[in-house]
Amino acid sequence: MGRSPGGQVVSFSDRLAARLAARNIHYGWVVVASSFLTSLTVAGALGAPGVLLLPLQQEFGWTASEISAALAIRLVLFGLMGPFAAALINRFGVRRMALTSLAVINGGMLLSLGMGQLWQLMLLWGVVVGIGTGMTALVMGATIATRWFTHRRGLVIGLLTASTATGQLVFIPLMAWLAEQMGWRLALGMVCMLITVAALGVVLLMRDRPADVGLTAYGEPPGTPQPPAAPAASVAWAAIDTLREAARTRVFWVLFATFFVCGASTNGLIQVHMIPLCVDFGIPAVQAAGMLALIGIFDFIGTILSGWLSDRYDNRWLLFWYYGLRGLSLLYLPYSDFTFYGLSLFAVFYGLDWVATVPPTVKLTAERFGREKAGMVFGWVFAGHQLGAACAAFGAGWSRTALDSYLPAFYVAGLLCLGAALLCPAMGRKAPADAPA
Repeated sequence: MGRSPGGQVVSFSDRLAARLAARNIHYGWVVVASSFLTSLTVAGALGAPGVLLLPLQQEFGWTASEISAALAIRLVLFGLMGPFAAALINRFGVRRMALTSLAVINGGMLLSLGMGQLWQLMLLWGVVVGIGTGMTALVMGATIATRWFTHRRGLVIGLLTASTATGQLVFIPLMAWLAEQMGWRLALGMVCMLITVAALGVVLLMRDRPADVGLTAYGEPPGTPQPPAAPAASVAWAAIDTLREAARTRVFWVLFATFFVCGASTNGLIQVHMIPLCVDFGIPAVQAAGMLALIGIFDFIGTILSGWLSDRYDNRWLLFWYYGLRGLSLLYLPYSDFTFYGLSLFAVFYGLDWVATVPPTVKLTAERFGREKAGMVFGWVFAGHQLGAACAAFGAGWSRTALDSYLPAFYVAGLLCLGAALLCPAMGRKAPADAPA
């Protein structure tokens, strides 16, 4: 902190914003960088279970379905917190909620280092980490993109969504190696340290709105009137009232249903069960983690490209192609013979499409429901995503325990994606007449 000549307190972010403005660089890009780092480290917390599932089974004797039940709880809470997270962000600000989220996640992870009972896994990795990650989820990125950017909004959404892939790329192979060589606790401790670094970045760099540093949104001329901040109403009521209004429209239910399928075919399936699936076919865990990292590389490329495309083309038809191609890649996986060539081919095509659905979904939400409501509406849509992820996480674990194979879950996910592709054009070209104001 410093003081201006008039005696007012000037923060580090104020000084940095002024210096960047003198070089014609908008401070929104700094906020994006801070959010990227936050999402990247949270991705490490979200990706940890997929790496540590087998070490937990070996140490404690828990079954795949028991561990998957805890992860399903986390995914449900991660999703159901979304709309309330958007309301909390509107009331308390992005910065405070990001710090609170990181503190809760870190607390749950640190306490889990001493766990030894299944109920502790359920409580810490299921409830605590689920609530902590849900406090920001993808809602934070959507809020930052809609508040700070008028132009390049799709690209920003793509960048912030891609941070999840980057987190997987950076953390998962390293965590798998650490877990194998030095134990799962050391791997988890690494994530906790990085979350602490991300929290420091939020304190120094994150601001809630462009007006906080004397700016307008990127792409708007100086002096453009900004939308008023959301009223400080009850958080629960704001989220529920938004759902009540959005649920009157066909667009909302199509977005909700297709994003349910998105979650069922990504987080809950691949992120949680891909490594155990590969181990079933004789592939070492570290090598399988490397395959997830390859998916992460191509997802980073595909998601940023998707953001660029969503600024230029009809987002409904982008979603049609994304879900259709994802479904075909999942149906192909059981026929890959789990060879290096077969899995690499899957990783490339599936990776390009993994979370490419997010930028068009966020863009459609903002287009149909408005800038200030977009965060909360997307929060409810994202709740559908995580309900789908929870169903897939538990369902695939049950399939492995009861049927001795993960493959039925992959067939189901592939068929669901093809169905979602057919739903996307049903949103219609323009906002329906009954869309909420």
